[in-house]
Amino acid sequence: MGGLLFHAFVYLCAAVIAVPIAKRLGLGSVLGYLIAGIVIGPVIGLVGSETQEIQHFAEFGVVMMLFLVGLEVEPRLLWEMRARLLGLGGLQVAVTAGLIAAIALALGSEWRIAFAIGLIFSLSSTAIVLQTLNEKGLTKTEGGRASFSVLLFQDIAVIPMLALIPLLALPELAGHGAAEAVAQGHGDAMSLVAGLPGWAHAGVVLGAVAVVLLGGHFLSRPLFRFIADARLREIFTASALLLVVGIALLMTLVELSPALGTFLAGVVLANSEFRHELESDIEPFKGLLLGLFFITVGAGIDFDVLFGDFGMVLGLTLGLMVLKGSVLLGLTRLFQLDSRDGWLLTLGLAQAGEFGFVLLSFTVQNSVIPQDLAKTLSLVVALSMLLTPALFILYDKLVLPQLRSTGAAQPDTIDEQGAVVIAGNGRFGQIVNRLLVAGGVRTVVLDHEATVIDMARKLGIKSYYGDASRPDLLEAAGIKHAAAFVIAIDDPERAMEMVERVHRHYPGVRILARAFDVNHLYLLRKAGVDLAERELFEASLKLGAETLKVLGLHPFKVEKMVRAFRRHDESGLDQLYELWDENPDIARNRALHARARQHGEALAELMEADRLQLHDRSERGWTPPPKGYTKDMETASVGEAALQGDRLP
Repeated sequence: MGGLLFHAFVYLCAAVIAVPIAKRLGLGSVLGYLIAGIVIGPVIGLVGSETQEIQHFAEFGVVMMLFLVGLEVEPRLLWEMRARLLGLGGLQVAVTAGLIAAIALALGSEWRIAFAIGLIFSLSSTAIVLQTLNEKGLTKTEGGRASFSVLLFQDIAVIPMLALIPLLALPELAGHGAAEAVAQGHGDAMSLVAGLPGWAHAGVVLGAVAVVLLGGHFLSRPLFRFIADARLREIFTASALLLVVGIALLMTLVELSPALGTFLAGVVLANSEFRHELESDIEPFKGLLLGLFFITVGAGIDFDVLFGDFGMVLGLTLGLMVLKGSVLLGLTRLFQLDSRDGWLLTLGLAQAGEFGFVLLSFTVQNSVIPQDLAKTLSLVVALSMLLTPALFILYDKLVLPQLRSTGAAQPDTIDEQGAVVIAGNGRFGQIVNRLLVAGGVRTVVLDHEATVIDMARKLGIKSYYGDASRPDLLEAAGIKHAAAFVIAIDDPERAMEMVERVHRHYPGVRILARAFDVNHLYLLRKAGVDLAERELFEASLKLGAETLKVLGLHPFKVEKMVRAFRRHDESGLDQLYELWDENPDIARNRALHARARQHGEALAELMEADRLQLHDRSERGWTPPPKGYTKDMETASVGEAALQGDRLP
């Protein structure tokens, strides 16, 4: 018990210290976990031989992650992905495996060993790639979707690989494989298909898949509804874990990938009313187990093997990543992904994957790859995974800025000019543009996302492909003669660059910009923007007003409250700006904190002063008429008619 608690303390302590530091340095959480594992394992030796066993347990985090991914993918979307799933994913696995096998053959490996190595190294790390894409908000981009398609095909491809590897067995390795299987504790005891003929094996496998699909579709709703009626949160959490563990166990019993099985279950439940509850219950376990998995990868690096032949191991690792990257880059051209998404796919999937550890262990057990070679190849897998976060940093720091500065794709020819130039045609810019066009204002809209432009054109919204930070495109759009320049992009740094450039070169053009928060608003104001609007302020204010109405407040009082809040907030922004200008670090600006607290207290006092009867302002459009005003009007009309009647001759 003491040893278990000690190891739990070490792993948790390493994660709590290393991951926040890595995030603060811009390295990402995955690299933080890997570094933590290296420190507690090979460096100071707090963990040792038990790492591999813990890694097998932590791989369940990948299973949970695929379940959550499945919840986000409706069957319709999966069908729409079929071209990339089969085409891009299939070609990546086939071409990569073929090239690696050919190189291994050329280096003198036996053909069955070479073929097995090609299969193993054709896979990439689902855990690292999806985790990093989620952190960076790139999952919904074209590059993110393409990456997911390839990773999903790879997870599916593990199934035939597991079936094929035993057929590659080498007679001279039979004794070593049996010993390894006993040492690892693997056998046929937990298999429903061991020893079955081919037709029976296939029938059991198809039956297991049918149980997952049909059970998820027909049984999950009444089961979760029954559990939800108990109104015990911990029981619902237990049922969610039971679902994932049960499906993973079933897939293991029929020798299928547990990750694939839970992914299919997630897809089936994607339209369920319990989807969000399942997500919230599984997410914490997924995060902890994935973190533990990454720590064990770092802790499992054998530095004796690494430094024993450092040049060869490093050469194999870099060679693998260059080869896989080259294949992926060629496929991005074949499938016509733009440069931004193509490089994301290329750099993101250049590593080997966590299933490589599973398959290498499986090849040793089945007498395909010698154990010494498997140790070296496992080290190559671990090092390639360790280098992956650095490739994402390379994408952010070097590739994206280079693409922006050179213009990765040729911009459209802008054949018209307008009174307003709009940078950004996403969900924010589209609304601005539609309002202006409806008011008869001529606009020119620029966006550097080709998919956004294509969708806008399908909706009948004319816009042009191009980077609005480029002076030549702004000139072509007529910025020199425009009355206003609207910045509606979702990149704060590029927005600042645009404000500074337009303010410097076209001082007569009024600049209106989308601000993400108060700090960004102040930065824009300092850079020379004429008007910056916080993107969520009005929507939040509107929702708050509707909430007050739901609580029973009269719409007139709510409107007066909203107007008072808006006036008070805007005046406070002006007052706080002076303090911010002295020290822009809001987190450490104590004077600004104190003034903000005073401002909030003043607002509360203002609201309380007269129960929303705020200084009786002359907001005549909202001033309600007095009670009985219709009777007074009728009386006045009768009296006036009577007076006029008295004057009649």
